[in-house]
Amino acid sequence: MDMKREYYEDIQLFKSGVVLFWSVAFFILLFTFPLYLPNYYIYLLNIIMVHIILSVGLNILVGSTGQISLGHAGFFAIGAYGTALLMTQLHLPFLLAIVLAAFIAAFFGFVLGLPALRLEGPYLAIASLGFGLTIMQVIGSMKLFGGRMGIKTPPLDLGIPQLGWHWVLSSDIAKYYLILVITVILVIAAINILKTRVGRAFVAIRDSDIAAEVLGVNLVVYKTLAFAVSAFYAGVAGGLFGFILGFFDPFTFNMILSIMFLVMVVVGGLGTVLGSIMGATLITYLQYDLFKNIAEVPYFGKAMLYLSDKWFTVVGLENFSSMAIGLIMIGIIIFEPLGMFGAWIRIKKYWMTWPF
Repeated sequence: MDMKREYYEDIQLFKSGVVLFWSVAFFILLFTFPLYLPNYYIYLLNIIMVHIILSVGLNILVGSTGQISLGHAGFFAIGAYGTALLMTQLHLPFLLAIVLAAFIAAFFGFVLGLPALRLEGPYLAIASLGFGLTIMQVIGSMKLFGGRMGIKTPPLDLGIPQLGWHWVLSSDIAKYYLILVITVILVIAAINILKTRVGRAFVAIRDSDIAAEVLGVNLVVYKTLAFAVSAFYAGVAGGLFGFILGFFDPFTFNMILSIMFLVMVVVGGLGTVLGSIMGATLITYLQYDLFKNIAEVPYFGKAMLYLSDKWFTVVGLENFSSMAIGLIMIGIIIFEPLGMFGAWIRIKKYWMTWPF
């Protein structure tokens, strides 16, 4: 076994030259996708990357700190509405607006983290769920946020309008490169956070908060910080998501969305950044492409359509996506508790030891 002999080996980003080579090759592939993929798949990749940002942040809270949250759709909504309103009402540049909106989401995350000092498990889940539902109701009842009619996002301008500098990104390809850069930065930041003293404190709290407190970990600081960091990621993701859609309303950020975010983390693998990426990619692809029209799924779609015509109703096929994703999550919990990341580790170990 390759043992770590110094702290630097644990914090380095690329473990070996092989990892560096394949990482560079993967980044080159990502940057060349728009050259040969249809525009729809660029749009789909934009949504996948937004969900990757959110699931990476949520995994810091759920997987690394052990605190469950069913209210991340609320932080997602704060990021989307905050970015759009800061640009339209205060005429701030996009980059400044999305950062400020993310910090606003982080502040609400800090506030929501305060009950986590006394609540655990299902009680914390219910409290966070109540927060998400409250945000949706507040946004839907205030004229500033467009009420239940929603709002339209302004042009995505990376320039400084006050100085007459404009750099408007109107196509999905242009937005793809912006979202890709932000995603890479935030994923690397998450990896580094988990390797620092703060990240180790998060893991200590997850394993045993009493033992962590005895060792000198300040539970008040780190539990609320975990919520704030996770909410910051959700705020950035929400700000980007709003400009992908172009228009959104309060019902876009419903309770089901929070549940789907948690599913991405569980299916991918708790406590791992790579697992968050894998889970967000799979669930988003299933939701937005493969299961979007179940009747068009090869072989299986025709069978489901036949069963629906014979025993149920065709309208019931619209709910099949949620049913299938629920079955996937149950299967992951039963057969592979470590999620897709655990399966990846098994495959990697198999090939490293093959044929023995």
